[in-house]
Amino acid sequence: MSDTYSVREAVAEGDREACFAVRREVFVEEQGVPQELEYDPYDATAVHVLAVRADGEPLGTGRLLHGADALGRTGGDASVGSLGRLAVAKAARGLGIGAALVRGIEGAARERGLSAVDLHAQTHALGFYERLGYVAYGPEFPDAGMPHRAMRRTL
Repeated sequence: MSDTYSVREAVAEGDREACFAVRREVFVEEQGVPQELEYDPYDATAVHVLAVRADGEPLGTGRLLHGADALGRTGGDASVGSLGRLAVAKAARGLGIGAALVRGIEGAARERGLSAVDLHAQTHALGFYERLGYVAYGPEFPDAGMPHRAMRRTL
């Protein structure tokens, strides 16, 4: 936790809407991802993590898929979770919020007994995830029209 923001699982009333608002700002409006691709049925069962400023303003979000929902993204390994939809509002970048969200998602994965976390990183963000201990594997692939690489970190 920081003096200016905190990271928590999105369980309070309104938290999920705050997560979706940040995702809309970053992915739909800023990056041009079609809204129908951004929101999916996994949102209903995912663990959502939210970064909020002390005054309640949402600053960032991410989600963890686990169990059957994650199998298609983790090579069928039920002990691995899938981190995704990591987004930090433009005005809040450079404050360490992205790293705090990743650590929050990893904590949620540990609480659920997972041994590792996979993610599909936009290639421009590989260095960010590498600094957090993730290792890229496999070839580059397109997702929502942008190049990505799979990455994993053992917990």
